[in-house]
Amino acid sequence: MTKPRWKKALFIGLPLALAISAGAGFLAWDYWNNPGYPVKVMKQATELQDRLLSFDSHITVPLSFGSHDHEADKDGSGQFDLVKANRGRLSGAALTVFGWPEMWNGPNAPHRPTEGFVEEARNQQEVRYKIISGIVRDFPNQAGIAYTPDDFRRLHGEGKFAIFISMLNAYPLGDDLSKLDLWAGRGMRMFGFSYIGNNSWADSSRPLPFFNDSPDALDGLSDIGKQAVQRLNDLGVIIDVSQMSTKALEQVAELSRTPLVASHSAPRAAVDIPRNLSDKELQLIKNSGGVVQVVAFSQYLKPLTQGTQDKLNALRARFDLPPLPNLAMALMPGDPIITAWSEQKLGQYASGLYAILEEEPKATLKDFGDAIDYTVRKIGIDHVGIASDFNDGGGIKGWENVGEIRNVTAELLQRGYSEADIAKLWGGNFMRVWDQVQNAAKPALASRQEVARP
Repeated sequence: MTKPRWKKALFIGLPLALAISAGAGFLAWDYWNNPGYPVKVMKQATELQDRLLSFDSHITVPLSFGSHDHEADKDGSGQFDLVKANRGRLSGAALTVFGWPEMWNGPNAPHRPTEGFVEEARNQQEVRYKIISGIVRDFPNQAGIAYTPDDFRRLHGEGKFAIFISMLNAYPLGDDLSKLDLWAGRGMRMFGFSYIGNNSWADSSRPLPFFNDSPDALDGLSDIGKQAVQRLNDLGVIIDVSQMSTKALEQVAELSRTPLVASHSAPRAAVDIPRNLSDKELQLIKNSGGVVQVVAFSQYLKPLTQGTQDKLNALRARFDLPPLPNLAMALMPGDPIITAWSEQKLGQYASGLYAILEEEPKATLKDFGDAIDYTVRKIGIDHVGIASDFNDGGGIKGWENVGEIRNVTAELLQRGYSEADIAKLWGGNFMRVWDQVQNAAKPALASRQEVARP
């Protein structure tokens, strides 16, 4: 399938991993990457990473995962595999099951919506689920699925990579609420209503004119979206509010009886775009008892350089569009006039836009640390976590893949965070929320999930 341009040593066994000393681990890590922190800080970061439970709350599994150069047990070209996770001492991650919006599905994309693309999105969900299940089937001594927080802690203690299954985008589910029960039974423990473009459950923070979307078309959540909040609470599934419109997020916060999580978001103070969270939205998540997982996505952490904006304005002029009205229009084809464009014209414009964005200098660990600092100041250390969005645009200088997470830890140490606070950021806060959400589930539904485990 054609996709837009922006969508794009053997594993060390447990016995050997346990035998490696902290000093040797530091030397090996220093060989792979030295981001320029003092040796003392890097050594402390290495030793801390060996001890703490660390969790990345949003990694996409490519549809090509498992093929040549993308094997789970080999250090390939992708941002995630078990080799890199072991090198970085990443305890586990949310691997996301989702289907792309219909405009990018099938050959010769982009397309306008058709019923066939719903089936294609469902097929993508199934493929990703089989990939995740296959990792555990093929490498049982290296990875396992965490169905509960206790499972995660146990797998961490055993030295295995803990896979947490999340789902993003209600679009492939149609209007069938029972699909939530099905996926919860298969191990899904976090669900996000929205992606790019509105769907029949919720408005997106990035409506697409090409879909005939308009901002707040549903005024937040639809009836099925409101019902889904209750159902997810009953099932013990965490509600992910990343990518929702402000009105949708506000309604989820009002309806949910369990804490909310933004699995991969940044503060709007960093870059003023609707995809990022306003101070009010940050506060709503805190008030729910939830966590904002700050994402290492360059374009959400620092504004585009003037040079990139100039290139984008030149592209827009070629397509008879006015100069950029805001940064949101710089990051996606979102102008209302695009509703009237042909599929071919949209494809040409989107290809040019994303090609320019790929040339934009990446954000740094300092930019990421600034975003974490801001979020901690606004809502407190107990309500902030960390996400990469690897394999779907995430990655910054110094944290390019899961093997480099100790560099994030070094940045936090350099800023004066205590080891206890870093443990909260790297997974402690998320585990607390997961415990709370699981404990609020209806017992009958939770027992059905146990029976349905693959």
